[in-house]
Amino acid sequence: MSTVPSTPRAKTGIASATPTTTRVAGSHVLQASPHYTTTRRHSLYGTEDRVVIDPGSRIWKVGFSGEGKPRDVFYADAKNYGSLWSWSRATDPAEKVEQDNMLAINLERCMRSVFHESLLAEPKARKVILVEHPLMPMYIKDMLAHILFSNLQVPSISFASSHLLSLLSVGRITGLVLDCGHLESTALPIFAARPLFPQLRTTPLAGSRFSSHIRALLLLFGSYLPPPATLSAAVNVPAANRTTRVPQEILTDAVIEDIKTRCCCVSDALESSLSDVRASSPPGDDPSDHEPPPSSDPAMSESEFSRGSLGQESAAESEFSIISHPTHPTSSGEARNENHLQVLANMYMRHSTATDLHMRVVPPVSQQTGTGRGTLVIPGWVRERAAEVLFEGGDVDESSVAEVILDALLKVPLDLRKTMASSILITGGTAMLPGFIPRLHVELLRATAPLNTSSTRSRPTYDRYASLRPLVPHFAILNNPAPIPSSSTRANVNAGKAPAFTPATMAWVGGSLAGALKTGGVEVAREKWDESDPSQTDQDDDVVMVAPASEYIPRNIIPDWTRGLLPTGAPPAVALKPPPSPQAVGA
Repeated sequence: MSTVPSTPRAKTGIASATPTTTRVAGSHVLQASPHYTTTRRHSLYGTEDRVVIDPGSRIWKVGFSGEGKPRDVFYADAKNYGSLWSWSRATDPAEKVEQDNMLAINLERCMRSVFHESLLAEPKARKVILVEHPLMPMYIKDMLAHILFSNLQVPSISFASSHLLSLLSVGRITGLVLDCGHLESTALPIFAARPLFPQLRTTPLAGSRFSSHIRALLLLFGSYLPPPATLSAAVNVPAANRTTRVPQEILTDAVIEDIKTRCCCVSDALESSLSDVRASSPPGDDPSDHEPPPSSDPAMSESEFSRGSLGQESAAESEFSIISHPTHPTSSGEARNENHLQVLANMYMRHSTATDLHMRVVPPVSQQTGTGRGTLVIPGWVRERAAEVLFEGGDVDESSVAEVILDALLKVPLDLRKTMASSILITGGTAMLPGFIPRLHVELLRATAPLNTSSTRSRPTYDRYASLRPLVPHFAILNNPAPIPSSSTRANVNAGKAPAFTPATMAWVGGSLAGALKTGGVEVAREKWDESDPSQTDQDDDVVMVAPASEYIPRNIIPDWTRGLLPTGAPPAVALKPPPSPQAVGA
């Protein structure tokens, strides 16, 4: 006789419907936060996870803590692929106010997109970990905090250094981190999870300069095939007859970004030197009359290539007009410079193995009467050698990425140099170029190599990195995909042993790890933010509009290592007084 099953009581041992950590580990389904040992759901269903935001000047990476990769990666300016801010501000007060107001509007748009489109989370119930660059201006940090606290009303914000979080993502707390971003490349030593900010070194040779250099090279050496006027012309007219110089209008930021991310790579260094070419030719001679130097000479400099075509980091329209309209009168120095660029181009074409690429682009407005799109022909040597501008320094204000690392090592105390040299970490979007990290290791070895003193010189040569030459066997890059064998055991153990995170997301992954471990940087609660501004106390809990940038009041609660005192070291040793003798006590 069948019996009706009874309803189970609440105390009976029924397996929870929510998957536990052990079940998540064996499942391929994307879970919210499998690193927590609790059976409670997170992210979209709970408020335990923190929101990790890595706000770059061009690309933002957002997600929840405890996850291995960001939920969303998007351009801050999706239409123009430009930067939200730069390191220079307007000097005119009215222009500065207008620039800050536009920045505040764009930051608010990005922050609302993070919570309402990318993460679909309630900001009032989410703590935020903000990944900050060490040199991020204070007015930008104040804008971000104002938007998160006053508009989105998040409970708290934790500010964490991007270099430290990148080092945490590979399981280390000591090392030298080089962040090759869009605006600049920054090297920062970190010892025992404490960033050594006084030893920070930076250079403007980064993604922005790389993009400007690609644009200048295409204007000089690229070619463009406009769309044919008729369908019959596409068949009857040869492509060689339709080839023209590249118009400036087609090289938009989106096209340059597409070329940089999909077409460019970093090749091996050439064994020829531009300094020897200059020394072998008199100052008044035309460099175009000489043959390109053979490959047995020392290394050729790309810095003159970049300065001759661009000048400064953000090249103006007039500079590109000189390149695209060479019929304008130019001085003899500019003519020699262009001839010198042609010598470099000839040498790169001789030693290049990359093929030319044909890219379909939108034609200029004056040529849109034809059929279809135009074709941009990208020379193979441009794709292969455009990144040379990042490795050729020699200038005090524009050191190469290898010189930035060596300059930071020179500032580090002597007893930490070996440890830092064997624990170098490369992060940032520019470092994702194929071949960038192995080439950087080669450049470190070349920069510390002994100088060639065989040639007679009228004055002694300053050996800048002579004190770092004993560290050459110990150089090791943690995320080097092709490490060079070394005689140092420490270098062989560390080189290439970092987890296979992409360099662009290492800072975010470190923030996710810090949020999962309930740690992070300096945390600022919303109550402290409200207390620091008395005008905010009488406002209700409704959404508050962002105040104009001119009305921002500096907040002392936002951490700023450039303004605050450095943490003190160990307390001074004080001699302990001996305890009194029993005879003295009895007396």
